[in-house]
Amino acid sequence: MAKKKRKKNRITYEKPSNIVKMPGTKKVNTKVWIAIGIVLFLLCLLLFITEKYRVRTITVEGNVHYTNDEIVDMVIKKRLDHNSLYLSMKYRKKGIEGIPFIEKMNVSILAPDTIKITVYEKAVAGYIEYLGKYMYFDKDGIIVETSDKKTAGIPQITGLEFSYVVLHESLPIENAEIFQSILDITQLLEKYEISAEKIYFDKNEQMTLYFENIRVRLGDISNIDDKIIRLKAILPELEGKKGILRMENYEEGMKNITFNND
Repeated sequence: MAKKKRKKNRITYEKPSNIVKMPGTKKVNTKVWIAIGIVLFLLCLLLFITEKYRVRTITVEGNVHYTNDEIVDMVIKKRLDHNSLYLSMKYRKKGIEGIPFIEKMNVSILAPDTIKITVYEKAVAGYIEYLGKYMYFDKDGIIVETSDKKTAGIPQITGLEFSYVVLHESLPIENAEIFQSILDITQLLEKYEISAEKIYFDKNEQMTLYFENIRVRLGDISNIDDKIIRLKAILPELEGKKGILRMENYEEGMKNITFNND
């Protein structure tokens, strides 16, 4: 009987699959996290600066022609302007110029959330009306600004004779010394908080002040300080009246001053 052949156990080996290993994967992940960390740090820094240096308090000084809100709007125009750190760089060693009635404005940083705006206005003595415009002039009679609206606190000057007006040039009148008289009277009125609507000069340079229904004849510039001080005390007594107060011959200590009712 023939012997059966024993089958040999064959061991088969599978060929290993090709495994691709990505080079530098760990390094790439590290760089990504570092980049994310930097971005987050910068965002936090930006939020900190935005919050800490946000302008919350603003003081304005020296302004007459413009309100505080108008001055603030001239300085803070853009979103970045609400940041005091940005403002300190924007206005470093320079002011704001080119604004009507204003010589210059300076911005000071008092604290991270507080700034001060200092306004230096042009020295305006009065204004005249010419061709439907209000022409404002300084102590030398030079037209410094023109406007379509009146400015509170600055009187209209009438009685001056001129044939033309040129911006940034002096009013062409015969006696330029009258501008000093105008400046003297307007400064005194401001000092004693007297608001005259109009100052009239006749051909002999005699002054008359207008207050609604009251006209005050001051005469020439002599004793003008004493006249204005006395006028300050008299005006409340004339409230509701209409007429002319005669002060052209007033001298210090004079008690009797004539008032003519209209």
